Amino acid sequence: MANGEWGASARFSAIRDIQGRNPRKFAFPTDESGRPLRISEYFGQNTFNLDQMKRRLPKEVFQKLQSTIDSGKKLDLEIANTVAQAIKEWALERGVTHFCHWFQPQTGSTAEKHDAFISFDGQHRVIEKFSGSQLIQSEPDASSFPSGGMRTTFEARGYTAWDPSSPVFVMESTNGKTLCIPSVFLSYHGDSLDEKTALIRSMEVLSERARELLRQIGDSAVSRVTPTLGVEQEYFLVDRAFVAHRPDLMMTGRTLFGGQPPKGQQLEDHYFGSIPSRVQAFMSEVELELYKLGVPVKTRHNEVAPSQFETAPIFEEANVAVDHNQLTMEVLRKVALRHQFHALLHEKPFAGVNGSGKHCNWSMSLIGGGSDDGENLLEPGRTPHQNLRFLLVLVSVLRGVHKHGGLLRASIASSGNDHRLGANEAPPAIISVFLGEQLTKILDSIERGEASGSNTEAAVLKLGVNKLPEVLKDNTDRNRTSPFAFTGNKFEFRAVGSSASPAFPVTVLNTVVAEAMAEITDRLRKKMSSGKSRDESILELVREVTTETKAIRFEGNGYSEEWVKEAAKRGLPNLRKSPEALAQMASASSKSLMKAMGVLTEAELVSRCHVRTERYVKNLLIEVDTIRQMVDTQVLPAGFAYHGILAGQVAACKNAGIDSPQADTLQKLCALLNSLKFKREELEIAYHQVESLESEEEKALALSQTVSVRMQELRKSCDELEAVIADDFWPLPKYREMLFIS
Repeated sequence: MANGEWGASARFSAIRDIQGRNPRKFAFPTDESGRPLRISEYFGQNTFNLDQMKRRLPKEVFQKLQSTIDSGKKLDLEIANTVAQAIKEWALERGVTHFCHWFQPQTGSTAEKHDAFISFDGQHRVIEKFSGSQLIQSEPDASSFPSGGMRTTFEARGYTAWDPSSPVFVMESTNGKTLCIPSVFLSYHGDSLDEKTALIRSMEVLSERARELLRQIGDSAVSRVTPTLGVEQEYFLVDRAFVAHRPDLMMTGRTLFGGQPPKGQQLEDHYFGSIPSRVQAFMSEVELELYKLGVPVKTRHNEVAPSQFETAPIFEEANVAVDHNQLTMEVLRKVALRHQFHALLHEKPFAGVNGSGKHCNWSMSLIGGGSDDGENLLEPGRTPHQNLRFLLVLVSVLRGVHKHGGLLRASIASSGNDHRLGANEAPPAIISVFLGEQLTKILDSIERGEASGSNTEAAVLKLGVNKLPEVLKDNTDRNRTSPFAFTGNKFEFRAVGSSASPAFPVTVLNTVVAEAMAEITDRLRKKMSSGKSRDESILELVREVTTETKAIRFEGNGYSEEWVKEAAKRGLPNLRKSPEALAQMASASSKSLMKAMGVLTEAELVSRCHVRTERYVKNLLIEVDTIRQMVDTQVLPAGFAYHGILAGQVAACKNAGIDSPQADTLQKLCALLNSLKFKREELEIAYHQVESLESEEEKALALSQTVSVRMQELRKSCDELEAVIADDFWPLPKYREMLFIS
């Protein structure tokens, strides 16, 4: 072997492995004649959707089930067996052998326990059986999932219950198919142990409070208001051969060190650029699998950083959109393996280039009310009344975000997002709202009292609000530095991390807006009872709330230091790290909000704070253990090996009486190795100090304030060593090798 090749041979082997890789070919669905099917012809083929229900269920059973789905009520037990029988027959026709209740514990991912359809008949013969009770409920082990102290290890019983509003689906694997029943997850005592229960509760309370507000302004025929969601999912793709030789990517999802390549994203040539052929093949198969599952993915493109990409769906009801985002992440990971890729969903897998977010585009949709179902409450209308309604809903959102900015920040807190928030590609940790130039001018005019008086229609015309649809369509800009931006007919919650479930951030958003709507309804009712006209009362209330929430509105550069200072003057919290943000979940205002709205009990909310704090601590400790091992078993040995070669060459030159050209390099290498050893010892000291702490909250603070700093210092030394040690001694795949897919 050449000098040092013992350390880098695996890395070079990985480079050779990927050189000849071609795009993976796979079969698209065709009909019997071999004609490729259109997407519309196979979309949702693996879901028991409304079409399947209507075709397979008796009319009266279908109507009851559809009513259950539309109203969000519990399934009528009288029809459960009939529905279960239809689902079973549909699944068996597709070669399904097992079923599971598919749920979302507080781990950020999904969980499932598979049971076969088989049972015995009266003659002890094997038959396929699936009852209504099996459809509605299952009993997994609740003690094995994080509960934040609500469950102990000896209290094992928990329950999953079918959520009929989300379609049952079939998940295909290499050697089998499983029927998945989207479900909520509850403890024996009825406490929510999952992400979805609170989301459904928040959707219900938002619908109730929005309908009350709409009734107050004369829109009494609305039967339901549904929050809608479109989730943009960013991710990185790295060749599997490289990931296999990066313990940090395998264990933590991000590189704990890595020197910067000469080229990164500075040429701005990746965003929306031509998609590499291997990646496009991967994207096509991802979309095929998602279309079969009924996930309406619409967009695919390169993102800003090299090897970074994005997929985004059409808007859906929020709970279905959350399920579909979980499926999207799962399919991304599975299909990546087939294409010899590894999908990285971490918020910041590579230092020096953009990280990944999960932009949650949120709005509210009307059902009923004398207009087409699906009318968007955040879509400006074509009459003065519709636009006054729009402004009233808009300031309700401002009110909720202004009052509970800390809780919204807590909802997106994680160890991964700490690396991203406030960086060049992501919004800051300060929660603010961007409305755009035109809406800002309108609200400023209202605040100044330029539109007032008894002739409300004339006032609205004066503001130009009657032309809002046209104005906002063309002139509402986007602000990439804003964590919460209005983008024409929706709000984009940009601060959510790419690896996170969108369930809790959307739950909090639904809840804070519901509370604000309830407050505004009461205030509006009082104004109208004093003799003022409805429209005059609305405009006056919009002016008041606009003034009260002015601090939350910001149109400038959220990355600037000036904004940090300005936000402090406005009294907006700047919760830079997760531990201080998560503490907001246990605040009196957060507990009062969630309890009053019926979304989470105090115990359920506090448990979520504990779970997230504990996961923060565990994630950081895994990173610490990983970087210690990598430094001790890979970086230092590579440095010592190269040091030995250089020292031998320098000694040989000295013995020959000549100056060694490697002397300066050897001296620099010695200094870097000594610095690395010193910083490694400092990290060890900080690590043991954390171990001595008792509470998870104390550990989280110490990890965020001390240990993470020591890790960053250690990373800097490793990156400097990478730039000095000869290439054939360095054992780890480098950024320049991992980030550029051909």
